[in-house]
Amino acid sequence: MKRLWILGGLAVLGLVIAAVAVFTTGRTSTPPAPAAAVPAPPFPAFVVGSGITETGRGNVAIATNVTGVVREVDVQVGDRVAAGAPLFAIDDRDARAKLATARASVQEARARLAQPLHRLGYLERLDAAGRQLISRDSVTAARDDVAAARATLAAAEAGERQALTDLDLLVVHAPRAGRVLQVNARVGQYADNAGATPPVLMGDDDRLYLRVNVDESDAWRVKPGAPAVAMVRGEPRLRIPLKFEYVEPYVTPKPVLTGQGTERPDLRVLQLVYSFPRGDLPVYLGQQMDAYIETSRAPR
Repeated sequence: MKRLWILGGLAVLGLVIAAVAVFTTGRTSTPPAPAAAVPAPPFPAFVVGSGITETGRGNVAIATNVTGVVREVDVQVGDRVAAGAPLFAIDDRDARAKLATARASVQEARARLAQPLHRLGYLERLDAAGRQLISRDSVTAARDDVAAARATLAAAEAGERQALTDLDLLVVHAPRAGRVLQVNARVGQYADNAGATPPVLMGDDDRLYLRVNVDESDAWRVKPGAPAVAMVRGEPRLRIPLKFEYVEPYVTPKPVLTGQGTERPDLRVLQLVYSFPRGDLPVYLGQQMDAYIETSRAPR
């Protein structure tokens, strides 16, 4: 009896092993992901550097002239605005109240000017009659009163203009034409210039600029104006011819590290600026690209 149990167990075990073998052999193994294609260099001899795209005249971090609570936001990310277009506004209730007070002061000053003007006119007519009815001191005093009243009116009008200026400063306008890149201002949020994030960030992205960082050890090989090509990371077949703009003749610490394990944290670079028309290219501001700059000879 015991032998039969052993034989039955071995039979069941054999069936299980056979089923597992059939199941595993029927499955197709997933092929490994192909390695990323290494881009072929566009020049026989070259220097390569990483670069960050930016606007031609630099991004403009829009600041507010007067700190306060945001009343309204007039733009969205991606909007193209003209120079002078309103971007956002600060709560203006206090400024409008001060403007009303300033205008009332102007009206009061004008009313106070009317009385000395009438008196001076009356005295000057009597003096012109030549009947010696008034003294010269009376005419002089009347003229002084008119001058003082006019000065008071001028001060009131200056206060009105100041109140109008303060009201206008609460609306932040675009300093130049461009595209809205970021909108960090929110209605009801307190806006000031103390934080690192501006309320609105603007730039002109019709023509993008690429600031290329070249290792200081390769700086001697770079010639200003040499042909250069940028490659989009992830798609090395997308190559963009670059136009040389200028070189910043000062070697600085590299502002942005690529994250590669071989990159030194104390790396110093020479920055060259190139440009290219954006058009329909899938390239965005702040994107990192690789730039190949042609050189006359390869390093030894």
